[in-house]
Amino acid sequence: MRLIDLSVPILNQPHCEVDQAKPQINYFDHIASVPGMLEMFPGSGVNDLPGGKAWAYEMVTLQTHSGTHLDAPYHYGPFMDDGMPTMKIGDINLEWCFSDAVMLDFSQRPPEIVLTAKDYQDELDRIGYKLRESDIVLVQTGAAKYWGTEKYLHEGVGTGREATLWLIEQGVHLVGTDAWSWDRPLSLTAKEFQHSKDSSIIWEGHFAGLKKPYCHIEKLANLDQLPHFGFQVACFPIHVQEASAGWVRAVAILP
Repeated sequence: MRLIDLSVPILNQPHCEVDQAKPQINYFDHIASVPGMLEMFPGSGVNDLPGGKAWAYEMVTLQTHSGTHLDAPYHYGPFMDDGMPTMKIGDINLEWCFSDAVMLDFSQRPPEIVLTAKDYQDELDRIGYKLRESDIVLVQTGAAKYWGTEKYLHEGVGTGREATLWLIEQGVHLVGTDAWSWDRPLSLTAKEFQHSKDSSIIWEGHFAGLKKPYCHIEKLANLDQLPHFGFQVACFPIHVQEASAGWVRAVAILP
């Protein structure tokens, strides 16, 4: 068995996140933490610690959408189109998060493109794979090579409403992308909207989840190391109470 890490690290104030999602990490090394450790053991002194050093730890401030994370339908809106409440991250069926997977490579498509159901079907036909119930679909967009840079925010082909609904209709509950967003880059959609005023293009892949519930993982890594199929993915989210997303350490499991 071979394991491939599909997750990006949590970075301190990275350029590849929007300002409101940039993690901030404060590091407390083995010297800085000495006073706090001594407080935990009344009567102790520096000489009671090995080499006069205490524990190391970090304080992290970040969004649930920072780094590799899984979006729950609550992220898309409070209610489904039929009026039912949307699922939060703690409501997600964990069986969705461990299943056979397929990797589709659209990395040669420009980020201006919005993938359609035909694009997906054509790529599945090309690799000789038919989607099955509960398959996890991973999309290689070409954005991953820009991780760590500001350009990452503006790269990666996105998936539109029609294609997202088509995937759900095939029995898919969970999808993932190595781009910043399941939709095409927000900057490109915003630019088109300024000219067209067509509100249907705003966050269309996400908002599809209000018609039919699904989850997606954003900011995956190392998809280029995967075969097209014949592997599994485990991507269990951290349960943050009442949250719209949870961080994941996504892993591909190859025989």
